[in-house]
Amino acid sequence: MRAKAKFTRKRSLTGIRVLVGRARHQAGSLSGELRRLGAQVLEIPFIEIRKPTSFRPLDSALKNLDSYDWLILTSVNGVDAMWKRLAKLRIQKNGRSRLRVAAIGPATKKSIEQRGWEVDVVPKEYVAESVVRSLKGKVKGRRVLLVRAKVARDVIPRELRKAGAHVDVIEAYETVVPETSRRRLQAALKNPAKSPHVVTFTSSSTVKNFVQLLGTGHKPKLLDRIQTASIGPVTSATLRELGLPVDIAAREFSIPGLVTAIVDVISTRRPSST
Repeated sequence: MRAKAKFTRKRSLTGIRVLVGRARHQAGSLSGELRRLGAQVLEIPFIEIRKPTSFRPLDSALKNLDSYDWLILTSVNGVDAMWKRLAKLRIQKNGRSRLRVAAIGPATKKSIEQRGWEVDVVPKEYVAESVVRSLKGKVKGRRVLLVRAKVARDVIPRELRKAGAHVDVIEAYETVVPETSRRRLQAALKNPAKSPHVVTFTSSSTVKNFVQLLGTGHKPKLLDRIQTASIGPVTSATLRELGLPVDIAAREFSIPGLVTAIVDVISTRRPSST
């Protein structure tokens, strides 16, 4: 019984403080799973989702949706934004028989399916490069609609165009730095009794905005005692580019994969003081 109790504690996050930096409306799934495992969760959003400057390009594409062969969605935010415009324009899914849908990962897939659409392709790894590998043999001469954030990597459109596709890239939303988080973040990191043991990063945007919110001159000393947890290789690359370590890296590039990675590392390397 003692051995079982010791193992259970080692596989939990009891006494571990974790900072979740997802956008406010999306933090629930990650925070909930961490709390279920016993973690003390602090939510300070590193990104804020805003509407694009104009919906005109998105609306135009949606009005001509049945002219496309493929629709690619790379985030839940993109799904949310697109369906709001579909509702606003009163566009139904009638006439989409030729349209096939690709989702970058399981969360995006679930969000699409909850709205009654089928998803035809989900890549094995939930990154842009894997989307390209899944589609490049299927898109020659085809029209592709990519709905995404204002600022995003150009891997998908560039590589699919090389494969012979006609790709329209449409901005559905943009991510900005939430200035209201600056003071909260700096205060949290400066207090040793309350500072997080782990900071989670779920996209390159969260990394870039975290560094901006932190401010110059604070990074080295405030992060000495803190471990970074990255959801995938692109996020990890951004951490390294900005001079931050990658202490914990998810093997499956998803929220459950990120939580598993945190538990795996913490169970073998718990902080000396919790």
